[in-house]
Amino acid sequence: MIIEIITFQLSFLLILTLDSYLLTLTSMLAHYGLLVLILISGVVYSVSARKLTPVAAITGAVVACLVFAGAGYTGVGMMTTFFILGSAATAWQKHKKQSFAGPEEHQGGRTTAQVLANAGVGAITGLLVLFFPTYTALWILMMAASFASATADTLSSELGTVYGRRFFNIVTLKPDQRGLDGVISIEGTLIGVAGSCIIALVYAIGFGWSSSLIWVIIAGTTGNLTDSVLGALLERRGYIGNNAVNFLNTLTAALVMLVYLI
Repeated sequence: MIIEIITFQLSFLLILTLDSYLLTLTSMLAHYGLLVLILISGVVYSVSARKLTPVAAITGAVVACLVFAGAGYTGVGMMTTFFILGSAATAWQKHKKQSFAGPEEHQGGRTTAQVLANAGVGAITGLLVLFFPTYTALWILMMAASFASATADTLSSELGTVYGRRFFNIVTLKPDQRGLDGVISIEGTLIGVAGSCIIALVYAIGFGWSSSLIWVIIAGTTGNLTDSVLGALLERRGYIGNNAVNFLNTLTAALVMLVYLI
């Protein structure tokens, strides 16, 4: 009789343990299943469409995981929005832009270095959330600012060269040739601001509306203009490359947000 009771209790505990395990597994699949689907779809599409090299696509997936760790699906949404808008802008009227594109532009899939240059700051802020969770709100806003800057830069350069009417050097303010480093147009700059607004909107959908949204746009625009200044002063003279300029513009945007919040 005692053996039967013990057997029954053990069986009952085993059933409860399995049930708890299945509930946990189901919860994990529900939480991370969409992320896995997004990552696999993103890697397959970006490689098959030659948007990214295979290594760059895998790097992008790793970066997306870090972004997700810091800001959840909203963070992935900001990164995905940047990728989609950037890819569309790069492909738009590509034949027209080839006549004045730089030697590194529009030559196949983007590389690992380009992925890290544009989304590296976002990945870093994701890590900061994990190591310093007390300041989570700060890190996520810095992440949003970095993606706002990356989006603004890509849209303003890719679409500004198509729709811009008058082009001038951002440092000297003198007329200059479209497509050259540090050359901007009013139309391209406004398109960049619109790009920052879109990232701010994605952030707001996930984390709510607040006055910080204005600063996401301001930081993104500041980063975009910093990109042009660096292009005119350093990149055009060969001191630094385009990847360094892109990383620094997203870092600048994140730091602008940091200064605002502290």
